[in-house]
Amino acid sequence: MWADSREALSGLQLGECERVLDVGCGTGELTRVLREETDGTVVGLDADTDLLAAAGDPTVCGDATRLPFADDSFDLVVCQALLINLPAPEVAVREFARVATDRVAAIEPNNAAVTVESTVDDEPVLARRARRLFLDGVRTDVTLGSDAADVFRDAELAVVSTTQYDQEQRIEPPYDDAAIQAARRKATGTGLAHDRETILNGEATPAEYDALRERWRSMGRDVIEQMQDEAYERRETVPFFVTVGEVP
Repeated sequence: MWADSREALSGLQLGECERVLDVGCGTGELTRVLREETDGTVVGLDADTDLLAAAGDPTVCGDATRLPFADDSFDLVVCQALLINLPAPEVAVREFARVATDRVAAIEPNNAAVTVESTVDDEPVLARRARRLFLDGVRTDVTLGSDAADVFRDAELAVVSTTQYDQEQRIEPPYDDAAIQAARRKATGTGLAHDRETILNGEATPAEYDALRERWRSMGRDVIEQMQDEAYERRETVPFFVTVGEVP
């Protein structure tokens, strides 16, 4: 992410920041980008200490809804793909605003608008169906990205801007290990097996899930066959929305 362009981050005004907090930083994917874009200090925060070990110092273990910092500790507080996983995202945004002096930003996807193009004809159709069934079983708003501005307003922030950034993930020859492993997971149905409980939390029946997984495995075998001929190509586009708000 952000390998092709960082223009959508311009509203964060990173060049003017002395202290930045990346909430829910995980292994530091966004943290590293922020550190490259500012001369200030970027602190990563996450509740998982194992993930923090890869994020690089300085990091702090903490809860996004109860930040372990005093009021006005940072110029900017930002998160990426965090609010979609929270049952009450406005609670976290209020906490962001409490510890920020200037700006709050959220980089969140609309997972319902993901598109897949593939040289295997069945893959886009099955990907859409699997995604719809999965999202139906998720209890948080994983489509929040395009509506994050409403969450900011609920948290009493003034929305400055919302910018769309489309992340593209491509698979094409020569295939790396990650692409090969992804194909194997399709052929074995491992990925769908991992999502089974969530899918069945929605309206899908066990019979519908089993039928989908069987078609998914068949599609995976077609992917592997095309890969053997170096003919397989896939492009997935995930729309992210960078929402920036000012602290009153």
